[in-house]
Amino acid sequence: MKKTRKAAFAAAPVVIALALAGCTMNAGNGDGMPGMGYGSDSSSPPAAAREESNAADAMFAMMMIPHHEQAIEMSDLILAEQGVDQRVLDLAQQIKEAQGPEIELMKSWLDDWGMPSSGGMGGMDHGDGMMSDDDIAALDAAEGTAAERLFLEQMIEHHVGAIEMAEDELDDGADPDVLALAQQIIASQTAEIATMQELLEP
Repeated sequence: MKKTRKAAFAAAPVVIALALAGCTMNAGNGDGMPGMGYGSDSSSPPAAAREESNAADAMFAMMMIPHHEQAIEMSDLILAEQGVDQRVLDLAQQIKEAQGPEIELMKSWLDDWGMPSSGGMGGMDHGDGMMSDDDIAALDAAEGTAAERLFLEQMIEHHVGAIEMAEDELDDGADPDVLALAQQIIASQTAEIATMQELLEP
């Protein structure tokens, strides 16, 4: 993971929340995930969660969920707009159909790990390709071809942020399923960026 992004993660509100929750490593398992709350009681998690998942996997899921949710919000805004190129509308629908199930998958992982899947991610507003409230308001206010162009420009930036997050997961993650999703995000969103760049050409 890039040094600057490590620093950003360290400052993220979710990390503070995990620390306040009393994050501890599972005794006898150096690869255990912080914040799991696993102990010697009988409610042990699946072996994969104990032995294959780490804090980077949890951070990836917790940050990618609101990232995907915003992409869906942006797609909904352009899908409600009149006078937009059908190819852009098709792309927005494609983004929704891909990222909705990915959100549910990541939420299921966090639930299995005993970790929250929402909240505490306000610090993402100006990083990782996330749009600010003003950016979203500008997209909402734009019309026709202006909205179409703004959507494409914003979504390219948004996708670049997601790809960087996924690359960090490939560097630092451990869970094979999470790593597979990260690779899938890189492949699909790289292809979508190429499509959007073509759509922006005069």
